[in-house]
Amino acid sequence: MAGKRDVESDRLAVLAGEASAEAAIQAAAMAPEFEQSLNVPPDLTAAAFFDVDNTMMMGASIFHFARGLAARKYFSSSDLAGFVWQQLKFRVGGREDPESVKASREQALSFVSGRSVAELVSLGEEIYDELMADRIWKGTQALAQMHLDAGQRVWLVTATPVELAQIIARRLGLTGALGTVSESENGVYTGRLVGDLLHGKAKAQAVRSLAAKEGLNLRRCTAYSDSSNDVPMLSVVGTAVAVNPDSQLREVSRRKGWEIRDFRTGRKAAKIGVPSVLGVGALAGAVAATMAYRRRVK
Repeated sequence: MAGKRDVESDRLAVLAGEASAEAAIQAAAMAPEFEQSLNVPPDLTAAAFFDVDNTMMMGASIFHFARGLAARKYFSSSDLAGFVWQQLKFRVGGREDPESVKASREQALSFVSGRSVAELVSLGEEIYDELMADRIWKGTQALAQMHLDAGQRVWLVTATPVELAQIIARRLGLTGALGTVSESENGVYTGRLVGDLLHGKAKAQAVRSLAAKEGLNLRRCTAYSDSSNDVPMLSVVGTAVAVNPDSQLREVSRRKGWEIRDFRTGRKAAKIGVPSVLGVGALAGAVAATMAYRRRVK
């Protein structure tokens, strides 16, 4: 009986991943593409794919967004603290388990349910300027620019809500973004996802789908990530690069001969590659700062 349940669970996970990938591709098709410089001859069959959290940006983008919403009194500091706890388990506890993914998904949906899409996009622009712009890893941004300078398209591929991912991509001058898609009706979020989180195998499916749509040769493409959860995405391209890798991805990268780039400071962080070294401190500091802010404005 347990074996049948496992098979059914795996089948549903595959279907959810396919739905997530399809939703991400459709959302990307509706977003305006960044116009690449006409001075750069386009390389039409190669592209680069970047994870966001701890790869392109220090910490979790959805957490920075949540901080911005908390500062605007969209929810309480205790709600934020609960979100932080989920993010710590999600990011630091090693490989994400289905229950942690489900809890993070439900929390993400609670932020947007009943809110206007236009309102959240406008807030995302503000919060990017306030809390995210200074947290972009300059080394990773330089890698993305290297691909752009070679005439290649550059995409973010992330579990972050697609609207926020598209803001980050646009601000960095990238081609576009694939992200988790929240359902909306008449311009208002319903509190449901289209598919599931763009996470793990769903990212790999989204990259394959985009490559088929855009005529890319995946053997000529490059992918970048910090997390062992993105091994499926890293494995579908010709060149995989671990950026600020967690311990599991560092081990996989060494075994497979993948390049490793670490832009974090401190010998310990570079040595073990665990987000808890810098990530937890950043999260804790951010929570303290947000709560202090809320006490001042009360």
